[in-house]
Amino acid sequence: MATNQCPQNYKMSDKEIKIPNIGEFKNVEVIEVLVSNGQSISKNDPLITIESDKSSVEIPSYFEGKVKSVNIKVGDKVSEGDLMLILESSKETKKDTEEQPKIEKKQVKAEPQKETINKDNIKKNFSEKSVSGISSASPKTRKFARELGVDINQISGSERQGRVVESDIKNFISFKINNISEKKENRSKKIISEFSHSDFGEIEIKDIPRVKKLASIYLVNSWTTIPHVTNHDEADITEMEDFRNSLIDTYTGDKKKVTPLAFIVKALVASMKKFPSFNSSIDDIENGKITMKKYFHIGIAVDTPHGLMVPKIRNADNKNISHISNELKTVSEQCRDLKIDKKEFFGGSMTITSLGSIGGSFFTPIINYPEVAILGIGRSEKKKVFINGKFQTRTMLPLSLSYDHRIIDGAEAARFNNDLKENLGKNFAYKLAV
Repeated sequence: MATNQCPQNYKMSDKEIKIPNIGEFKNVEVIEVLVSNGQSISKNDPLITIESDKSSVEIPSYFEGKVKSVNIKVGDKVSEGDLMLILESSKETKKDTEEQPKIEKKQVKAEPQKETINKDNIKKNFSEKSVSGISSASPKTRKFARELGVDINQISGSERQGRVVESDIKNFISFKINNISEKKENRSKKIISEFSHSDFGEIEIKDIPRVKKLASIYLVNSWTTIPHVTNHDEADITEMEDFRNSLIDTYTGDKKKVTPLAFIVKALVASMKKFPSFNSSIDDIENGKITMKKYFHIGIAVDTPHGLMVPKIRNADNKNISHISNELKTVSEQCRDLKIDKKEFFGGSMTITSLGSIGGSFFTPIINYPEVAILGIGRSEKKKVFINGKFQTRTMLPLSLSYDHRIIDGAEAARFNNDLKENLGKNFAYKLAV
């Protein structure tokens, strides 16, 4: 609460500046104190900003002089008559009815000039602004800056005493955008301005497929936002493959075709239950908030003629191997035919991307934001593995686990991979089929 006590060095000539009649406002919070001890102020300079449930109001000064002491601070509750500050008053400024129109007229003339302000002046203005300073601005202007994600304290205002108005914010954003564009143009010129591709032979210009253009936005965001680390390992899936190849359809007696990916999905879900950090998303890193998901929607990277798509196998923990295998075929066909709902690309727990049908072993998959991990699968191959004192031929599956190092550390990733290998091994393969 604000106090109405005067300082010990208070003099009779000093002026007490109190909260004026602020209408229905009563016991409202001070959200900004815009002056400090020793500061010289003039009439109409803003002193504080108060905020109620309905709106914010800036209280100006009707006097000029030097601030001797500030009697309130941010967070205080104030009402009409509460003491704001003590002013060493040089003179009391009367309300001159003829003076106000002159101020208004000056403001009206100044507006168009701000929109056509010289670019070099803007650049100088912004570059010289001290980020430690506090800019003066009305609540409406501050709200405008917050909505655009701009730190108003980085802007030097064009009004009296550096007061920031909306046009200053617009010019600031314009300067930033143009500056970034200029830097990009300069970088591009260094690379491609000297020669053109056609200088070296015949070329063909083609449009980038729409799916790849859309995916590129998310890929760039993931790569630049998430600190990626990739753990490489191999899983022994000899027994799992033997079991998979021995499956017989109960009704027809034919060999049952079940993709290895269905087993991997079930094994992955089992490990995610044991390591819940892998089934999470960092929504607010600054405030230390993380979303822990209770569902298990596994993304599957599908290679299509249109580009890579990642639909989700929903609630994979509640589906058996056969169900997952059939669903993998269905969503893959829907992606290739562009008949899948856009919503199916969102709301995942973790993603699996497989190169098994194409070839290759280890690679570094990019995490599918806002997930925190992705499992890359290479092509399995038979290898000689030293077990129990002798070499044995085993079927080994390359695993490439990329994870978000902000929430998952190397030790946890290694334990996760070890658990996943066990789930894909002989002790777990038979349970997965149930």
